[in-house]
Amino acid sequence: MPSILEKKCIEKGLKMTEQRRVIARVLSDASDHPDVEALYGRATKIDPNISIATVYRTVKLFEDAHIIERHDFGDGRARYEEIPEQHHDHLIDLRSGKVIEFANEEIERLQERIAHELGYKLVDHRLELFCVPLSESAS
Repeated sequence: MPSILEKKCIEKGLKMTEQRRVIARVLSDASDHPDVEALYGRATKIDPNISIATVYRTVKLFEDAHIIERHDFGDGRARYEEIPEQHHDHLIDLRSGKVIEFANEEIERLQERIAHELGYKLVDHRLELFCVPLSESAS
């Protein structure tokens, strides 16, 4: 059964080779915003013939088709996720590297209000909170 990402690729008219299907499936199954190296490691467990170059090209293809989005969470690696159905923001734990997705209506309203007060209509935004655990913030 095709993954959500595979279906999006087909809807966009992308040619889906077996290796692209594997990479799409790995991205669809990911919950941790993997980088290309992590995608490569996971994909080669399914198909050992996938090269790192294929993963890079496929990720670029999916990104250009607006099927996935790239994030820079300050760790020097481009990380990826499917473009979500519902908007969400990210909290990044600087100690563990864990990325937590969250949605907050109060923040959404505040951003709209700020844009309006400055004479603009908000059409898109990205919020990333870089944090350390509370237990460490006193040190």
